[in-house]
Amino acid sequence: MRILGVASASAALALGVAGNALACNIRDFSADATCDGNGKGIITVTDTDASAKEATVTVYLESNGADARMVGEKTVTGSRDGATVTFSEDWAPETKYRVHISVPKLVDADVSPILTTPAEACAPESESPSPSESPKPSETPSTSETPSDSATPSDSESSDAPATPGDNQPSAAAGESNLAETGANSSTPMIAGIAGALVVVGGGAVFFGMRRRGASKAN
Repeated sequence: MRILGVASASAALALGVAGNALACNIRDFSADATCDGNGKGIITVTDTDASAKEATVTVYLESNGADARMVGEKTVTGSRDGATVTFSEDWAPETKYRVHISVPKLVDADVSPILTTPAEACAPESESPSPSESPKPSETPSTSETPSDSATPSDSESSDAPATPGDNQPSAAAGESNLAETGANSSTPMIAGIAGALVVVGGGAVFFGMRRRGASKAN
């Protein structure tokens, strides 16, 4: 009887220890601050509760030992391999977050120690330029290349081409005509001579008329 009693007590103790080991507790939860593939910050909470209880996870931003704001709240069902839930948060370096776990009648506590973000913020991935956007090497013309001969006229072509007078320049013939009109062939001296002759003739006619009048009075 004593042997049976000892065996029963040992079995009950083993079952109690096993039950406590499978029960959900705060030690089944952990939190970490990382970066996603796009350079954004995230907070990941892992639940390794083998009893697969559903837990409510709430994350708070801490400031001076108090909750500054709630980042978010999600539920997770634990597993032995670890079930995770993530929160998008562009966290700053060395910032503290309080992660609270709630499982009805089993857990109502914060993950310990409090979550502190890394010393360096997430850096966005550098975008590599596409092949079409890659800079092209500068093209330097070789010294052997010279301007085409057709671009510059030859000496013979430039010397043989007659100069074309502008529209406003008088032609050579017009210049000679003006000189002829104002030069030695002008009719001005002839007109002056005729006028002088007419004056002389008029003066003689007056003289002879007055002489005839005097002679008639004398008779």
